[in-house]
Amino acid sequence: MRGLKAALLALALAAPAQAADKAGGIVSVGGAITEIVFALGAGDRLAARDATSLYPEAAQALPDVGYLRALSPEGVLSVGPSLILADQGAGPPETMEVLKAASIPLVLIPDVYSAEGVAAKVTAVGAAIGEAEKAAALAAEVTGRITEATAQAKARAGDTPKRVLFILSAAGGRIMASGSGTAADAMIALAGAENAVSGFEGYKPLTDEAILAAAPDAILMMERGGEHDSPVDELVALPAIAATPAGQARAVVRMEGLYLLGFGPRTGDAVGELSAALYGN
Repeated sequence: MRGLKAALLALALAAPAQAADKAGGIVSVGGAITEIVFALGAGDRLAARDATSLYPEAAQALPDVGYLRALSPEGVLSVGPSLILADQGAGPPETMEVLKAASIPLVLIPDVYSAEGVAAKVTAVGAAIGEAEKAAALAAEVTGRITEATAQAKARAGDTPKRVLFILSAAGGRIMASGSGTAADAMIALAGAENAVSGFEGYKPLTDEAILAAAPDAILMMERGGEHDSPVDELVALPAIAATPAGQARAVVRMEGLYLLGFGPRTGDAVGELSAALYGN
């Protein structure tokens, strides 16, 4: 294993440089982290970003080092970074071990699905890039917006919070849904609703019987293309979905993934938008 790590590190360091004009800059791994760097006025210090970093639009012009959980060390190191900021869930572990051995500062940013978690994320990024004062102001602003949006959501819900089923994928008619402990579960709660399924953690496929038992009032999904996309007509035509209150009312809410689940600077806005979509006001 040690020999493999050494070989990978040597390969990474020998990889051809990309974005030479940004050499020595920051590599940001995690959509929310990239958003925070830009929000702190440090977007021009980024050398590269990962595939989940799609906002703001300027981030998309940066070299892409790969998907958050499937990074290669050579991809990250090829831009010659002076600092790597990475979500705590970045991986795989082998890549993270190589990056830690590369003698380049690597800061893992916590990812907790709450207003306090977003503030901690902003604070950690600010400290890592030398913008602690700006980060303190941004953290306070973001926390305030989330707190206000959550209060408004609870007022909308009143004593009858809606039951919401978050569907990660419906490819081939197979429903992959969120249980507890996920970003989706936390967003549903912040928006004044209840997760329709809570008997497991993470994401799992649901049987038709489980969907019927969940009886969601609304379905929440990410806007996405490709094989994982499910047009509303096809989704509500699935027998198990069609028999639920959500299917009968065609109550399907779709939001851009990073905006909905990123838990970054725009989270308060996302909470407000989701709540309004669920409760109609």
